Amino acid sequence: MFLTVICPVHNEAAVIPLFFARLLPVVKQLAARGRVDVLFLNNASIDSTFDVISGLRKEHPFVYVISLSANVGYQRSIECGLRNAKGDVITFIDVDCEDPPEMLLEFVKLHQQGYDIVYGERVAREENRIISWMRKLFYRLVRSVADEDFILDMAEFALLTAEVREAIIKDQSSFPFIRSSIGRVGFRRIGIPYRRQRRIGGQSHYRFAQMTIFAIAGTLAASTLALRLPIYLFPFWLVLTGALGAVQIHTGNPWIQLANLLLACVYFGGTLAFIALYVARTYKNGLGRPNFIIHRRYTHLQPD
Repeated sequence: MFLTVICPVHNEAAVIPLFFARLLPVVKQLAARGRVDVLFLNNASIDSTFDVISGLRKEHPFVYVISLSANVGYQRSIECGLRNAKGDVITFIDVDCEDPPEMLLEFVKLHQQGYDIVYGERVAREENRIISWMRKLFYRLVRSVADEDFILDMAEFALLTAEVREAIIKDQSSFPFIRSSIGRVGFRRIGIPYRRQRRIGGQSHYRFAQMTIFAIAGTLAASTLALRLPIYLFPFWLVLTGALGAVQIHTGNPWIQLANLLLACVYFGGTLAFIALYVARTYKNGLGRPNFIIHRRYTHLQPD
């Protein structure tokens, strides 16, 4: 087995040593079964993140780093890891230890039993109940409208085989949504239920506004329902507007005419808004711009 442990980071200089102290015993156990590399994805950090990783690299030659030229966001940095990791098995884990590094041992054990995808199933987490409820609602909403299979309560804390990785990176999207791609490609998979833990240090860079933008963009990436919905609603809109028109003619009430006009504005305005969103996404995809650029000066790639 050649395992690459991929760790996305952005301004996590204070947390990385704490995380690595927990990860190192896991790496040593896994190294008895084959080669294990740790690949940090440095998403244009402006603190001493790169220096901390370089210090680890001096002591541990299995540590590598890819630095990006700009902050491209979490999903695009994950895509960079998928496209550049050399292992025939890869895992993703954040350095804040909300996802326990010790679970990687269970991931590998289940992989060796024949599973192509092993992922952490988030059953609970220590956060505001409203935010937690909204997360669960988001997962179930996306699954209900997704064009293809979507796995509930998972993120990118997962193990993938090289075959799965190759299937995922065939996607060419300006907004990669990796957890949706994992569900889409199929393969034999299993989830391990667990409770997310508190961050071991520092502060999360993932704010509520970013969560909202990610939720909207992720839904658009996983589903085309918004494009098809106006067609489904058209017969109901036609009947309703016809009925309101008949009532207005019969009664002469100008307010009914205004209501009919507002209904038409909502229907056609909403339709145009969704079309514009998908056209914009299609336009960006058509430009063919790279989702990330590697800063070679601050990068140490894995050898084959």
